[in-house]
Amino acid sequence: MREVMRTELLRIRVLIGTAVVLGAVSLAIDFLAPEAVSRVWRGNLSPVYVFYVIIPLILFELWVHGAITWHIRKGRDLPVIRRYIGVVVETSLPTVVLGMHINSMGPEQALGFVAPLVYFVFIILSTLRLDFWLSTFTGFVAASELFYMAVFFHPAGPGAAEQGVYYHAARSTIVLICGVLAGAVGMQLRRQFEASIAAATARDRITNLFGQHVSPQVVERLIAEGASTESDIRRVAVMFVDFRSFTASARTRSPQEVVDRLDGAFAVLVDILDRHGGIVNKFLGDGFLALFGAPLESGDAAQHAVAAAREMLAANERANESSSWPLRIGIGVHVGEVVAGNIGSPRRKEYTVIGDTVNFAARLEALNKELGSQFLISSAVRDALGDHGKDAVPRGEVPVRGYDRPVPVWQLG
Repeated sequence: MREVMRTELLRIRVLIGTAVVLGAVSLAIDFLAPEAVSRVWRGNLSPVYVFYVIIPLILFELWVHGAITWHIRKGRDLPVIRRYIGVVVETSLPTVVLGMHINSMGPEQALGFVAPLVYFVFIILSTLRLDFWLSTFTGFVAASELFYMAVFFHPAGPGAAEQGVYYHAARSTIVLICGVLAGAVGMQLRRQFEASIAAATARDRITNLFGQHVSPQVVERLIAEGASTESDIRRVAVMFVDFRSFTASARTRSPQEVVDRLDGAFAVLVDILDRHGGIVNKFLGDGFLALFGAPLESGDAAQHAVAAAREMLAANERANESSSWPLRIGIGVHVGEVVAGNIGSPRRKEYTVIGDTVNFAARLEALNKELGSQFLISSAVRDALGDHGKDAVPRGEVPVRGYDRPVPVWQLG
């Protein structure tokens, strides 16, 4: 509604500008070639009188502009009846000009002069109303009034009778057809507006659910595939990433240095995740939780997660070589079933995953500090890797906080 009303405001501004230009041109011609103007009007009319129409038109359009602006601020649509009344008022003004020309020049010369062409200005600009029926109505009003002026308003003498009603009806029919075509163009523009708004709404919805850190590629796939955000159980690879001892090293640096270093590191890691089909579900201070296989399903989520982790470790090492503040990463990856969906309060929800798989992945990442490693995976991930996990080093069964018995852990990287 707001977009349609804004295009209506644009139409009004263009119409006012056109009226001003026509008025200026009329004055200029009257000033530069008064004798020629007098011959055209047979000395009965001056272009200055055209302002008797132009000025009311401008005042009327300014009033409509103010009314539409008020409705936009109030979040209301303009009543349909007022739109149709506006069409009648606007399109009747060229008819007034045509009547002045007929009284001055005579019907034949006036109907062949510029006044009938002014109808097309209103018909063309009616496309900005983005309403098929309003544009068609504009063409209908213009065609009807032109036909009336040609046939019934000071009709031509006997010499013009040969033209007959059909002659003028044919011209009016073309004007009406132009109105219909303008309506078709406006309807197509409206459909494109609606499609753009729908796409933007879908992107906003996905961004609100999955966070600002979802890549454009994932957004496009979510829109195209229509991934469900309802809570369901699915198999997902969960990755926790954390920068080791970051808080301690940040104490000796300014807040801006901390933010710049963290942003730079995250930018590299998130870009790698995007390439491997993962998403950052949420940032956790100096770390984050990433998902593979949700919300977009993937049969090889564990392989993608491990490939991304390997590349992240290598990229971090390269970044450390050129940085005065080297960072050490801890990564934990586990694969299993989770409850994934749109979870939260009625006022604010976000897409996330819940379950023991998530908890165990977080415990794995925390074990890196204890085991002096950077990348740990669970037995489930090792089994899913198959031959791609031949370099995995068993770290034995390790006690894990929150679990009754030690669990086997594997180290990569």
